[in-house]
Amino acid sequence: MEAVARARYIRMSPRKVRQMIDIIRGKNAQEALAILKSSPRKSSHILKKVLESAMANAENNFNMNQDALYVHRAYVDEGPIIKRFRPLGMGRGTIIKRRTSHITIIVKEREEG
Repeated sequence: MEAVARARYIRMSPRKVRQMIDIIRGKNAQEALAILKSSPRKSSHILKKVLESAMANAENNFNMNQDALYVHRAYVDEGPIIKRFRPLGMGRGTIIKRRTSHITIIVKEREEG
């Protein structure tokens, strides 16, 4: 049994979010929360909320034990790119890509024994 939580259309580059998600993947849920709380990165705040949501889903929807949960899978997909233009000299313009992310965290109960 596994519980899922998703955050979609997050206004942050998937590359930056993946740096933090690689650290917490496979870890105990409580340990991953501690890592995210102590991290200064902007993405850690969003990941903390998604992980807390997945843990709450596991407890409320599937009656899983909070202490036995671990991050089974965690991944970030690229969302739609918002395109903006910035003027340059001599009448030129350049495109600015505002990237978005779709974050998915799946938690599972650790098997005893």
